[in-house]
Amino acid sequence: MEVPFERKICPPQELAARLGSLARPLVFTNGVFDILHRGHVTYLAEASALGATLLVAINSDASAKRLGKGAERPFNPLADRLAVVAALESVHLVTWFDEDTPLALILASRPEVLAKGGDWKPEAMVGAAEVRGWGGSAHSIPFRHQRSTTTLLKKILGASNTNRGT
Repeated sequence: MEVPFERKICPPQELAARLGSLARPLVFTNGVFDILHRGHVTYLAEASALGATLLVAINSDASAKRLGKGAERPFNPLADRLAVVAALESVHLVTWFDEDTPLALILASRPEVLAKGGDWKPEAMVGAAEVRGWGGSAHSIPFRHQRSTTTLLKKILGASNTNRGT
């Protein structure tokens, strides 16, 4: 049985057809979204508010591994990460990419708005020059909650190592 939010998951090859039926302006963002936390969901809600439709592109497992976040990452496989992000009310469509960057998806979807978290300066965002070139904008959304998956994992693994001796 398919649950309703799973309809938001869109294979990259079907993206053009699906985007045709969604409201504009389109906001595009991307990331790994391995272990979803408050920082992620706040950022996605704020990104969604910048337009009518939020498209989230998620790094495939292979693409995520190439980011150098650790050999064990991502912990959650792509299908799980897609489902969790799709379940968020602020997200309208979720797809994925296997390349190192989402540039091909940005060019294919032609968003009016490009958004990334506060650790990205607009001029450093992949696709920012292209989006601005067709009249769009790029936004760096400030962190409202100082959360990071890497910090969370260090905390979990630290607690795990401490408990092993008991």
